Amino acid sequence: MFGAMVISDHPMAENERLNISIELPELPHTHDTSLVIAVRIAWCHQDISPDYFNVGLEFNDIHEKHQQVIQEVIENYEFRRQTPNYPRHPNDIEEDL
Repeated sequence: MFGAMVISDHPMAENERLNISIELPELPHTHDTSLVIAVRIAWCHQDISPDYFNVGLEFNDIHEKHQQVIQEVIENYEFRRQTPNYPRHPNDIEEDL
């Protein structure tokens, strides 16, 4: 199963179903410039910045070709799995007290 987390400036209803368009970066093995994918909103939580929301998307009925393109995006552009040096979330600081 494939999915993604996106950042939104407004909350989204869990289990809502949408069709989204993903603009693709330049990739070595495809000339596609975008994908249209059916998704389900799996979850939505307010971001550390109160102006934004983190939204979990579950891709539905994804075609094999789209899977290959997404895998290529992950291999070429994913965030590295190193822990970033973000400032601590205020809730984490309160728990330490």
